[in-house]
Amino acid sequence: MKSRLHQDIEKAYGVLDTGEPLSLELALALGRLPDAEVLDLVSLANKVKARHAANHGAIHACSIMNAKSGVCGENCRFCAQSKHNSAEVEVYELVDENKVLEQARSAWEQGIGHFGIVTSGYGYLKVTPEFEKILGMIDRLHRELPGLYVCASLGVLGDQPAAELARHGVAHYNINIQVDPGRYGELIANTHGVDERIETIRRLRSNSIGVCCGGIIGVGESMQERIGMIFALRELDVAVIPLNVLVPIDGTPLEGAAPVSVPEIAKTFAICRLAHPTKIIKFAAGRETVMKDFQGLLMLAGADGFLTGGYLTTRGRDISADRQLAAQLSRFS
Repeated sequence: MKSRLHQDIEKAYGVLDTGEPLSLELALALGRLPDAEVLDLVSLANKVKARHAANHGAIHACSIMNAKSGVCGENCRFCAQSKHNSAEVEVYELVDENKVLEQARSAWEQGIGHFGIVTSGYGYLKVTPEFEKILGMIDRLHRELPGLYVCASLGVLGDQPAAELARHGVAHYNINIQVDPGRYGELIANTHGVDERIETIRRLRSNSIGVCCGGIIGVGESMQERIGMIFALRELDVAVIPLNVLVPIDGTPLEGAAPVSVPEIAKTFAICRLAHPTKIIKFAAGRETVMKDFQGLLMLAGADGFLTGGYLTTRGRDISADRQLAAQLSRFS
């Protein structure tokens, strides 16, 4: 009897059987699937997640705090915090560590095990007085909330800051490559290069810090270029892959960006899972504001984590609602 699956999806079932990651050639073929075949691809990705992902069906939930906001000198085209853009955003220097503890405690008490400290700006090539304050925040969270995984996203790092974060017990460090590295300067920013981010990732990994690194869908990239980003992440061997769906913000160059279709986004998530069978894939920005009724579909397209409780400059979803969503999704694993 002839299979009712598209031939390329049938070939991709080898990932489920063996746990071996998808080949680039087959990934590109899946990227060309017609929309009518996408649900079969989603089903396969969900099966691969259930069988091979390191989380074994559990949801990786994390919350972040914007600990320093606005007036960033980089010109990232999607970001409200860039001084090159005219978006309205709250501006403040590094917050007091008591505020960080308060927000981390709130997340911890609601069952969120990972909490990230995020700052705007290029990063820290050396250990500055401000960086030392951040290290103090990390130490205090460890002291007062034992068991909490403390994470950070502070931009590009030099050797010494990366080593200090390891010494102070940072669990994961987020720094995204955003798009296919070859398109970074055109689609994301040209005040810095993607190579600086990749070098930071290598510094983090050499210090045994788990790297959280992914990208953003909807900034003008093609499906082929999304797949290029997915395979660049495989070369970097990151631990957690956050996938963002662009939330167009007024006052940024991408404020009028046309939305990517749901089938295209679902294909991207599914291909990412098949290319990274064991990794944590986290649905980050755009989950409830852009995808809305389809966020559950994308969680079933291979994602096994999400960012909850609010983002940097856009609203998020209530943690209690996300806990209910996680419980519902577990029934499909």
